[in-house]
Amino acid sequence: MNGSYLIGYDLGSSSIKACLFNALTGECITSAYYPRQEMVIKSGKTGWAEQDPEMWWENLKKATKAILSETEINPIHIKAIGISYQMHGLVLVDSNQKAIRDAIIWCDSRAVSLGDKAFQDLGKSTCLEHLLNSPANFTLSKLAWVKEHEPDVFSKTRYYMLPGDYIAMRMTGKVATTTTGLSEGITWDFKRNMQATFLFDYWGINQDIVPGLVPVFGEQGRLKPEIAAELGLPEGVPVTYRAGDQPNNALSLNVLNPGEVAATAGTSGVVYGISSDLKYDPEQRVNSFAHVNHTKDETRVGVLLCINGTAILNKWMRNIVAPAEMSYEQMNELAMTIPIGSEGVCILPFGNGAERMLKNKESGCSIHGVDFNRTTRGHLIRAAQEGIAFAFKYGMDMMNESGIETHTIRAGNANLFLSPVFRQTLANITGATIELYNTDGSIGAARGAGIGLGIYKDSREAFSSLKKVAHIVPVPEETEPALKAYRHWLKHM
Repeated sequence: MNGSYLIGYDLGSSSIKACLFNALTGECITSAYYPRQEMVIKSGKTGWAEQDPEMWWENLKKATKAILSETEINPIHIKAIGISYQMHGLVLVDSNQKAIRDAIIWCDSRAVSLGDKAFQDLGKSTCLEHLLNSPANFTLSKLAWVKEHEPDVFSKTRYYMLPGDYIAMRMTGKVATTTTGLSEGITWDFKRNMQATFLFDYWGINQDIVPGLVPVFGEQGRLKPEIAAELGLPEGVPVTYRAGDQPNNALSLNVLNPGEVAATAGTSGVVYGISSDLKYDPEQRVNSFAHVNHTKDETRVGVLLCINGTAILNKWMRNIVAPAEMSYEQMNELAMTIPIGSEGVCILPFGNGAERMLKNKESGCSIHGVDFNRTTRGHLIRAAQEGIAFAFKYGMDMMNESGIETHTIRAGNANLFLSPVFRQTLANITGATIELYNTDGSIGAARGAGIGLGIYKDSREAFSSLKKVAHIVPVPEETEPALKAYRHWLKHM
């Protein structure tokens, strides 16, 4: 079988997914993920979260072997590689490009106090006008923590990088990052269109530790011979795209222009809208980062709302409330038998750590309105799914203050968006149309690789095969009952 094929990788904290993508037909030929069980997250102390970068690499090799073994495609026809990765992580390597400690990943909170102190010392206006965010718990704050608490490790560090930078380096031997990567690490100065030198100076960190810049789309290095042999791929295949998971999810849904909005509803939930202005939330309940197509001449900022307690609540309901044999599909069907508003039962889904949109408050999940004589598991399951939709609405109203008006929400046809109750409730209370597509992060990374390689003349051609599989619009007769339930939910916030 001849043709032009692309590989997209999605490096998550649970698994590594690989996709083999036909660039000409726009079809995902096959995909695979490893490990089958979730990757280990080490937590030596409360609030810590680390992973071994070598574990990422071993699972990436297994996923690559799986997609190559499941087809008759000759690897010689694989033209480029794209990489999506878990955001905000910190990987440190020495002068031999070897990781010198476990990666401090996105959900690690050890650097919060350092980031908060920097925010106070440097000044709110300086940080927000230049960085669009507080240093908070982002990558450079984590590096400052290593400098302060692990000076021996810091002294051996030649480069610090994000998880996707590390994977690209393993493949190509080239140490590099991107503007959007520096932005997510909180080291991009939007006002001056350069690295945020004032933040490095504040922490006494030499900027020589920063990798060189490469474009998000475009050649970023080529597979080294020994790595090509490890992966079973041709020598010299170029890496032509890399981006953090949420900007990449937006790309996978063709969300590139101002006013467009992408969403996910996995373990946590994310709404990610594009703005053409360098706007920020003064309260820091939502964050702003350079989008994949942000340039000096054309501002494209992704405004990101994260809700930690999303499908994890639905999973909790399955484990604790639903019978052992009940599937998620059966839970969805049961929820649909209960009236809108769950007859007064409402659930606040904030039980998965501190919520950024609640100003880092760790309020926990709470359940209200249970009537022992009437409330069934169906009420609880529906109230959970409605509560998640209400949390989305609550956060999206904050995004509106940052200039993101949501008329259409695009999402992959997966996770909680498979629930008719969740998606219809979200449409009814926001007034937005929801469009679901046949895509995921690894497919988005593969398409990004095609754009970076120049296979497609523009994004319109790259996404011409993107298929809409569902279209959900607000139902007029359900809107007021849903809004009434939302107002009832708000009373418990």
